[in-house]
Amino acid sequence: MARLARSRTSRTGVPSGDSAVIDWLLEPSQPSIRYLTQTQLLGQRPTDPEVVGSKGRLLETGWVPELLSEAAPGGFRLDAERFYEPKYLSPNWKLLVLSDLGVTRDEPRIAAACGSWIARFARDDGGFAPEGMRAGHLCTTGNMARALIRFGYEEHPAVRRAMEWLVANQAKLGGWSCFGSGRNLDSWEGMSAFAAYPRHRWTTEMASAVERGAEFFLERELHRQGDPYAPWFRFHAPVHYYYDLLVGLDFLTELGYTQDPRMAFALRHLRDRRRPDGRWALDSAQPDVEGSRARWFEQHPKRRPVPLELEPVGQPSKLVTFRAFRVLRRVSAGATGPPGDRLRAARP
Repeated sequence: MARLARSRTSRTGVPSGDSAVIDWLLEPSQPSIRYLTQTQLLGQRPTDPEVVGSKGRLLETGWVPELLSEAAPGGFRLDAERFYEPKYLSPNWKLLVLSDLGVTRDEPRIAAACGSWIARFARDDGGFAPEGMRAGHLCTTGNMARALIRFGYEEHPAVRRAMEWLVANQAKLGGWSCFGSGRNLDSWEGMSAFAAYPRHRWTTEMASAVERGAEFFLERELHRQGDPYAPWFRFHAPVHYYYDLLVGLDFLTELGYTQDPRMAFALRHLRDRRRPDGRWALDSAQPDVEGSRARWFEQHPKRRPVPLELEPVGQPSKLVTFRAFRVLRRVSAGATGPPGDRLRAARP
């Protein structure tokens, strides 16, 4: 895919086959996707009047006001007493989704909810964990740190401690694991937190942790772990804490890994899944699980999460299409230098 242009209206440089899809992403019905497309795909500046207008409408229509509404799915408001359960309707999960939609702590309801989130989930060891757990938990720490950073809490002491916790709890193999093995590609949340964390805040230890983590995923070509696991080859939104190839490509390219040949399989799969109309479909809602994971839910039906679906499964997805374009744009643009050089440039 050719590099998308940094143009406000004509979008010069956008391939003709992509122009109609960009127009679809820019539709005003979903200001979040319009705003993200303008700023992250078309390179428009935050001060551009069109961008300011899109951001101003984030709270007026589309997914953001639906998730913030008192009549939101499941009836769980962001100030609900139960913050983690039930999945995926309670505040923890809605905040993760909202952090992907361009809204920030400037919205008072987000700020209030994040204050409660930190107070409830911050642990003495520096990590984050749901109520009832004394020590930090990898999936929760990575997801929550990433979301808080995107909301604008990068300077918060709890976020800094969480990033240091991720370094301290990285497995020797270079990965992380919610279940302690250190061999799980599913446990991607730590890498996503570093991808969101501003580089000038990285320590030397953080840069080294990212290098080890990236190598962990790259040497497995983003998918080689045991028998092929079909859900990893389907695309989802929201992802919550589940992994798929688009998830892996998204955080690796955000970290600057765009040219490594070991990404070839995942990139080829991404391009192959593109529909004839130029868009990508939402393949499945989470939880999309098979094998022993599916059997566990069969044995514990009351523990099965309720999907939080923003778009219909099997139909073209703006969330998936935007993320796919973002990955391909980064790959096309390439890195300004070898990823290792960029990481070593982090402030010690």
